[in-house]
Amino acid sequence: MVDLKAKPYCLPDEDVRWVEETIAGMTPEEKVGQLFFQLTASQDENYLRELMEKYHLGGCRYNPMPGAAVQQQNRTLQKYAKVPVFIACNTEAGGDGACADGTNIGSGIKIGATRNNDYAYALGKMANEEAAAIGCNMAFAPVCDIHYNWENTEIVTRAFGNDPVRVAQMSKAYMDGLHTIPGFACTAKHFPGNGLDFRDAHLSNNVNTFSVEEWDKTYGMVYKTLIDGGLDAIMGGHIMLPEYARAINPALKDEDMMPATLSPEIMTTLLRGKLGFNGMVVTDASHMVGMTDRMTRREMLPASINAGCDMFLFFNDPDEDFNTMLDAYKSGVISEARMTEALTRILGLKAHLGLNKKAKEALVPAPEVLAGALGKEEYKEMHKAISRDCITLVKYKDRDVLPITPERYKRIMIVHVKGAESGMGMLMKAMGMGGGKNPAEMLKERLCEKGFDAFIYESPLDAMKKQIAAGEKPNINLYFAGKNAIDDFVSGMDLVITLCDVSSGRPSFGLSKGGGEIPWYVFELPVVVIGCGQPTMLADVPQARTYINTYDAKPATFDALVDDLMAGPDAFKGRDPIDSFCGLFDARL
Repeated sequence: MVDLKAKPYCLPDEDVRWVEETIAGMTPEEKVGQLFFQLTASQDENYLRELMEKYHLGGCRYNPMPGAAVQQQNRTLQKYAKVPVFIACNTEAGGDGACADGTNIGSGIKIGATRNNDYAYALGKMANEEAAAIGCNMAFAPVCDIHYNWENTEIVTRAFGNDPVRVAQMSKAYMDGLHTIPGFACTAKHFPGNGLDFRDAHLSNNVNTFSVEEWDKTYGMVYKTLIDGGLDAIMGGHIMLPEYARAINPALKDEDMMPATLSPEIMTTLLRGKLGFNGMVVTDASHMVGMTDRMTRREMLPASINAGCDMFLFFNDPDEDFNTMLDAYKSGVISEARMTEALTRILGLKAHLGLNKKAKEALVPAPEVLAGALGKEEYKEMHKAISRDCITLVKYKDRDVLPITPERYKRIMIVHVKGAESGMGMLMKAMGMGGGKNPAEMLKERLCEKGFDAFIYESPLDAMKKQIAAGEKPNINLYFAGKNAIDDFVSGMDLVITLCDVSSGRPSFGLSKGGGEIPWYVFELPVVVIGCGQPTMLADVPQARTYINTYDAKPATFDALVDDLMAGPDAFKGRDPIDSFCGLFDARL
């Protein structure tokens, strides 16, 4: 039973009547349409009109594009919606998650490193002020996961860290900042909690292995904090919680274990019953393998609703998925009672946001609002402040290396270590996208501006690639057999910065014999290793004597990094938000 008078809805009688009367007046097709969130694939008006008039969508999300284009898309969606539509964005780190010209405020891990809850509040407020200006009304944020497993790359930079209390406080602060914006909903993710399994639910199963007691004290505490604070919605993760599921249903067999989004034990008994969540639940993306590998898609769609999810994220084929859900409703697989319950939560939240009381043309701000709404100076200053306060000196064994000044280390070699290139990365490069200066070039420029002679190391492998591109045949044997004398190798520089620019996964060092890619020479000359992506590089470079995490390679971050390097160890304000030593004793040596 949904209580529309209680949190998070708190509806007056007239809005309760609107919910009930709207549901009563819906056709089966209109009811089913409200269950779907779809990712828009075009901004063409006829396409958007069909989404709303043919599929009667309850919600939409979209791929990044400039704010003006998003706003026009959203205006078109609301124009053709019989019932106002949720329009969601991924404002996990700033307004740049809502539109391409939005402002990055700071990722979860950066804010976690500052230990400043006010920054999390500012993120929730500022990011979603920009989102509201382009006509969004829901954030798929904050990320409430807890990063326990250093090999988990799915949420490491998105979560606030590995401390449940910090995650709860910062997630709540984000929500409170968001709730200063009228008519905007907060959707916390990914229930029942990511961060224990090293696997990515986009690609495989993901299992939260905590016992009932462990989960209650950690992830459960985080979500209870948000629920008690008025959380609007939750995104269900495709994450198994077997110990809790078995405690609720002892007859459950291993082969019947489901991700939370398909598990009534987790989504209904635990979330609705034990935690008392009265708000709306949407699944995570339905293409993720953590969901699709448990049953056929025809079974999966209604199973997610019957498990306790109210909305289903993304069509595969629109006609096929819509008709699958419609058939399930008409045949009774989804009961009338369950359909009414889901619709009551969906429409109840829309009424809570005041969408039912606005004229269509008022659901999205006017175009002229954009000029003063995006990229405010206070947002940019907040981004700079977080960047200054987050940089973390994780490991400092050679106590005399810092500060780095031109007088001490005139010649600095920057070794740019990257991760393995993904298929999408190669595609974007082939299409001429994602260009611009790489982090090594950015760092070199900043150091040279400060009076250093900085240069970027070219590995033998990179040199051979250039020879091949020029039609020459490289002598690979020289690479394997040739070694420089140590004196010759170190004579060309005073200090080395190994810049680990790994956005996901592990660093890719390429060939290692005789080259400078891997800092084997940490006792031969001063070496500073810097992680400007994944903060877990000590697992692969445990020999680093000085290790720093910046968490990203934004210009403001690198400005602050160079200032801190030149000022000395006491300038670094950040505190490790995870275990950057990755639980490895040798990383501390």
